[in-house]
Amino acid sequence: MDISPHTQGGGLVDRFDRVATDLRVSLTDRCNLRCEYCMPPEGLEWMPTDEVLTDDEVCRLIAIAVQHLGVTEVRFTGGEPLVRRGLVDIVRRTTALEPRPKTALTTNALGLHRTAGALREAGLDRVNASLDTIRPETFAQITLRDRLGDVLRGLEAAKEHGLTPVKINAVLLRGVNDGQAAELLRWAIDHDYELRFIEQMPLDAQHHWRRDTMVTADEIFGHLEGEFVLTPADEDRGSAPAERFLVDGGPATVGVIASVTRPFCGDCDRVRLTADGQVRNCLFAREESDLRTPLRDGADDAEIAARWRAAVASKRPGHGIDNPKFLQPTRPMSAIGG
Repeated sequence: MDISPHTQGGGLVDRFDRVATDLRVSLTDRCNLRCEYCMPPEGLEWMPTDEVLTDDEVCRLIAIAVQHLGVTEVRFTGGEPLVRRGLVDIVRRTTALEPRPKTALTTNALGLHRTAGALREAGLDRVNASLDTIRPETFAQITLRDRLGDVLRGLEAAKEHGLTPVKINAVLLRGVNDGQAAELLRWAIDHDYELRFIEQMPLDAQHHWRRDTMVTADEIFGHLEGEFVLTPADEDRGSAPAERFLVDGGPATVGVIASVTRPFCGDCDRVRLTADGQVRNCLFAREESDLRTPLRDGADDAEIAARWRAAVASKRPGHGIDNPKFLQPTRPMSAIGG
């Protein structure tokens, strides 16, 4: 085991002195949509049940991260985390920790109208939802499911139960919904949601992503500036992935997450835990560090924490998408977590 100064105590610090305080916890690789930029129409072969962390294992690793490693924010992701039966209890046990971390959920919002109240009662702070269009026919084309109405009900329920600000994440696909950017922003403003456009990333299971066909941040601005005046928000972005802009002078804002064309790796404060107990330092990493095996072999909290520190200490300076030798991760987004 690495016993460098980065792994002997304290928080999750890498070789470039970035400190990981934001933990993304994938609770499942399963999803009930089939978005074309993520998953093939026939779905994927799911992780075997015995490889997926149990609720108790998830909660123990979160506790180690919060109480031993300085994590201050926990975001639950998937796949689709709402399909995890133990979600509400995991949230409740997480928000009961001392110190209490901030909590968020990244979801497609299917079924959220049934669970928003329970999640709020369990202590969940807010919700991020994926929604690329407000046109039913386009939604069905992208997701292969005619469920837009259910998603909209879920978003309203999140707002009604105080899981705010409700943030909407949208991916523009060339020739599919890239002409709908302004329409989506106007709808989000009308409903008091915070919209962020995300450049399509090389995380699809089919490995069809190509940089020369993705809709770039510059193109997104072009689509929006035909109808809105965008001015940079007067704020210190810090480690936040989104560049935020005032819309027509504010107070409404829109964000753009340009992971590909405007990478922000130098300020990254995130670390990821997959549903099968692997630490990933980057969405685009091809290396993982196993915590599930020592956890199940009886390792104590101090050993788990040391292994986690060692994993983060090896984090690369950036994702390297611009490198000609860049290779997509072998795992798709649904198996990594957002």
